[in-house]
Amino acid sequence: YFRFLAEEVREILASLGLHSLAEARGRADLLLAKDGSRFDFGDLLARTSDLGLKTSVAEIESPMSEVTGLKNYDARELIPAIANGEASLERAIANSDRSVGAALSGWLVANSQTFKPSNPLTINFIGVAGQSFGAFLAKGITFNLRGEANDYVGKSLSGGIITIAPPSGFAGAPEDNAIAGNVIAYGATSGSIFINGLAGERFGIRNSGATLVVEGVGDHGCEYMTGGTAVILGPVGVNFAAGMTGGIAYVYDESATLDLNSNLDSVDLFPIEAGSEDESALLAILREHIERTGSPKAGRILSDWTNVRPYFSKVLPISTMSA
Repeated sequence: YFRFLAEEVREILASLGLHSLAEARGRADLLLAKDGSRFDFGDLLARTSDLGLKTSVAEIESPMSEVTGLKNYDARELIPAIANGEASLERAIANSDRSVGAALSGWLVANSQTFKPSNPLTINFIGVAGQSFGAFLAKGITFNLRGEANDYVGKSLSGGIITIAPPSGFAGAPEDNAIAGNVIAYGATSGSIFINGLAGERFGIRNSGATLVVEGVGDHGCEYMTGGTAVILGPVGVNFAAGMTGGIAYVYDESATLDLNSNLDSVDLFPIEAGSEDESALLAILREHIERTGSPKAGRILSDWTNVRPYFSKVLPISTMSA
């Protein structure tokens, strides 16, 4: 298929007098507006060279220059400090800082003779984290973010711990405000994520071993989850647990809509029995969530546990029950 596709692309380029896709970059003069259009595309279709804009690959600065060497956040802010012997850091973070923690984890694993998970490393961030905050975060590293984060928090989490909570002085109720983006913990294998607030869609997708806590999620939560534990202390969107084949989810279903929003072709719902192993496991996770994020909602739930417990449901894949 791709050979045919490439052949047709070459034919189209040849018909335009071009030798490569690179030569097509910036050639707005090769575009034609549809006949009868009511819009003036004159400026839009002007050649970039006429406007004094960069056109060639050599003229356009490679985006990799922003994520390599000392411009990379980890290499600039974290690795030098850790190499200097610091074990607890405080750093500001911005939306443009992406994949923070990925290079750090790789560097620490490569230097495992001097870095041991038994000697934990804690980094406290303040601000707005860009995409893939804590990606591939290795065991022994804790990222505490006070602010908010974009999509893909904890992507391929590998044993590290991530906490996200509102900054000090936040006036709203955390459980009513979005604090993290979509696709949290995609492909996570181990570790933990504690989020004091709401997250977006596809929370916990393909999680295979991490423990995740959040106070509400969008559509398709726990999609294709194969292991680990997810605790959701609030509403879930539609198609919850679709394709879930492993792991456990505990959901606080105060509005009694979980059965309507869950994909019941994949999972079944069960109550949390008093004195059960499920109750003990859930209570332990709630206590850790409070300890790490100061969650007011988790605190209220624990303080009224006897009355609140019936609102929790255990979500278990049908495939594990039949096995």
